[in-house]
Amino acid sequence: MKRTGLDKIRFVASLGNRTLWVIAAWGAISLSGCAQRHGLRHDSVAGVMGSVVTRLYDQLTPAQLDTLSDAFILGFISPKEKATLATAYWRFEVNVPVVVSVMRDSAQQKVPFWLADQGFEKTGLKVRNELYTYEVWQKEFTAGEVGLGINGFDKHRPVYFVSVAPVDAANPLKIRAVFPREQVISVLDTGAFTYFDWDGLVLKEVPPSLRGQHLLPTIRGRAREAHVVGGVRYTDFPSGILPDQITLTLPEDPATGAIVQWRCDRTVSHSWITYWPVNTSDTVRIEARRELLEDRQLQNDRYVSRFIARVTDLKPGMTYRYVVGHDGGASDTLHFKTADADNRFAFTWFGDIHNDEKWGSVLQRASNKYPETAFYVAAGDLVNTGLHGDDWDAFFGYSGGVFGHTPLMAVPGNHDSQDGLGASRYQSLLAFPDNGPAGLPSGLTYAFRYEHALFLMIDVVSFPVSKQKDWIARQLAASDATWKFVVFHFPPYTSEEPYPDIVKEWVPLFDEHHVDIVMNGHFHYYLRTDPMKGGMAQQDLTGGTTYIMSVGTRGKNDSGTVEPYAAKRINEGHLYQHIRIDDRKLAYVCIDSVGNIRDSFEIHK
Repeated sequence: MKRTGLDKIRFVASLGNRTLWVIAAWGAISLSGCAQRHGLRHDSVAGVMGSVVTRLYDQLTPAQLDTLSDAFILGFISPKEKATLATAYWRFEVNVPVVVSVMRDSAQQKVPFWLADQGFEKTGLKVRNELYTYEVWQKEFTAGEVGLGINGFDKHRPVYFVSVAPVDAANPLKIRAVFPREQVISVLDTGAFTYFDWDGLVLKEVPPSLRGQHLLPTIRGRAREAHVVGGVRYTDFPSGILPDQITLTLPEDPATGAIVQWRCDRTVSHSWITYWPVNTSDTVRIEARRELLEDRQLQNDRYVSRFIARVTDLKPGMTYRYVVGHDGGASDTLHFKTADADNRFAFTWFGDIHNDEKWGSVLQRASNKYPETAFYVAAGDLVNTGLHGDDWDAFFGYSGGVFGHTPLMAVPGNHDSQDGLGASRYQSLLAFPDNGPAGLPSGLTYAFRYEHALFLMIDVVSFPVSKQKDWIARQLAASDATWKFVVFHFPPYTSEEPYPDIVKEWVPLFDEHHVDIVMNGHFHYYLRTDPMKGGMAQQDLTGGTTYIMSVGTRGKNDSGTVEPYAAKRINEGHLYQHIRIDDRKLAYVCIDSVGNIRDSFEIHK
């Protein structure tokens, strides 16, 4: 399995102070996300596709939507819309006449309609990396703006990329990016990568006539911008007038606050939360903030209202009851408890979940078995596709309402923050503390303190490892916590794939500051290492950091290579881990889907 993070970018020096995660947001406004955050222009690909999809839903039956084809779409759209789709996907200006080469994956079934229409000609040239062979289509342009079209109406992930060269090699070429505005220009040659979200996939073969040209890399997520053929989806858990998907998360200080989020259908524009201490009638009501979310391809629930309320000034160690609602209806009465200062609490954590229905059953059994659980932790890949509203609907639906009374704390995995498009849906659905590294989007990497334990929650998928090193060091150095836990998706210790950057940049910090447990996922099996320090296994549980990778969905169920530092390896999936802290004692168990304890250990300080 290839890593899809951006942290191994080799051309960082050419970026100056620009940030890679801005580039990763290129196509996001045309996909699932916040409908009211972006005003979509009708002369943009996003604006055209939004209008086209609306008409398709109005005019076709579900059965017809499931059989859409390129030919149908091209006959359905207007000439003006077709022109936009042919020219507004990628635009840049050149100062001299140029030859533009479009490298298109030869395995894509449908050639983008605009290539031949614009006068591009297919050459006999081929460009290759270790997985794909690209045809080279070329056309000469005069000085001025060059406009290129969509990758297709399908979702072919290895989207085309571009190189540009002056017609007259004696003329110095200057390129000004128009859209995407954050375009980075590198050099086309062997060893170059073409996708920002997969920088490890480099070119192995480039014809001599193309070497040295200006290369315009892209991201695989751009395949989604005009996706409609085979792309219409349906949710089994559509929104309604009554609030649902009620989810608690923790603020930076769980002793004095709580964050509550929930969903209603798009007709609900205002909502509130009323809360009160248990055994009292002293209620407080606050208005919630609304965000209108859109998943353009979700035919039976395209728009939903998402609400969030931040409850503050609470008393430590107190149970509160609450109701969320609006003038048209309200939820049942739920409850939450703030942290206290007795240094005794428990939490439960999961590896990869992937909106698995069986995981939902495991979660509910865990909730019944350990009602004292203060919160749940998820180490990434909560869903299969982070931009799909129906995947999130399944995740919340299968959870059975557990997160309405016990908070969920999570980090994104590569399925939640996918194809270089970031984790916008994840961010809209789950609110976490805004105390991460300066300059990075909030709520993806963050920290919280629960009684005498520090939790560092790190997004290793969306942001470079090096960009977060100093923040991790400061958080660990400043903490007087007795227990220190770190959660991120990619495991630094595994036989599946090396992560030398994590081992080099982060692991020494975990060693130096005596992190107790690092929790990971990604590879769909269970691995608990011996305590590790300096890359070596330790005999004393308090003498190093224990790294644990687990899986809440199906496991790999093969033998695999047993790592020499493995204290325990389990190939089956649908596991969860429960950690109980009693002051300076930690008791850990790993439990399978039928309730058997599969692993356990204790740490005493």
